[in-house]
Amino acid sequence: MKNLITVGVDGTPHALAAAQWAAYEAHLRQSRLRLLTAWQPLTARPRGAPSSPEEPHWPDPVIEEARATVEAAQPGVPVDVSLVHEQPLQALAEAAEDSDLLALGSRGLGPAARFALGETGLELMLRVTVPIVLVRARQDGPATEAGQSVTVGVSLHDTGQRLLAFAFETAARRAVPLRAVHGRNLPPFAYDRGGDVERATAQETERLARGELSEALRPWREKFRDVRVEEQVVLESPAPALMHGAAGAQLLIVGRRHLGHAVPRIGHVVHAAVHHAPCPVAIVPHE
Repeated sequence: MKNLITVGVDGTPHALAAAQWAAYEAHLRQSRLRLLTAWQPLTARPRGAPSSPEEPHWPDPVIEEARATVEAAQPGVPVDVSLVHEQPLQALAEAAEDSDLLALGSRGLGPAARFALGETGLELMLRVTVPIVLVRARQDGPATEAGQSVTVGVSLHDTGQRLLAFAFETAARRAVPLRAVHGRNLPPFAYDRGGDVERATAQETERLARGELSEALRPWREKFRDVRVEEQVVLESPAPALMHGAAGAQLLIVGRRHLGHAVPRIGHVVHAAVHHAPCPVAIVPHE
């Protein structure tokens, strides 16, 4: 553990919401919080040359607003400030390497409560090896106050231990139940000639999935005995199953396989989560 959470701030309401969320997480972890603003001046000057007194320095009010927001929300959290003359993508990627977690704001899409993931967030998700949390600005209060549980999507074909560790640790810190959701499509032979589902086949598919889910979670339940776990199997595609399971959650946790692919990619479950989840989303890279 590096005892440091980094949040990117750029003056938008979504970045301030991410700063509030990150401050609460830093409070729970008893770690430091770093507010990072990265920018490049519109006019370049020679390397090493001092800045002109007349040069506009817009990051100052941006970082001060974020600092004031954090101190009002979590006054006891130690705060570091980092102003970087660099492209935001590069600065955030470098900062993530010495952080336990990176928090970013995401633009909401009106009443549908969706995420719009920009190019910077998308590239960062593919490059960094630490969890990224995407937070949108809420109209009904801070993201830290919403939801009575934490939800994690569990793929039984590729169960990442780092993902489950993050999920159980998060639920334990927040003292809320952990809802483990697994979505499974019915096999083709579960449908009769008329396209209706054969009940016996569906029941057997669900029974097998529940057994596999319980077995995958068993060692973690034994390790985190104080965490109440709700196991949920949904007989539909993983992405919509996870969106249903995220209802009422204060955080949705999904995994992204970081190793084993020649070209880094974002799967359809992660894509659905960052665009449609009604709460902050944590993307956890795992082996």
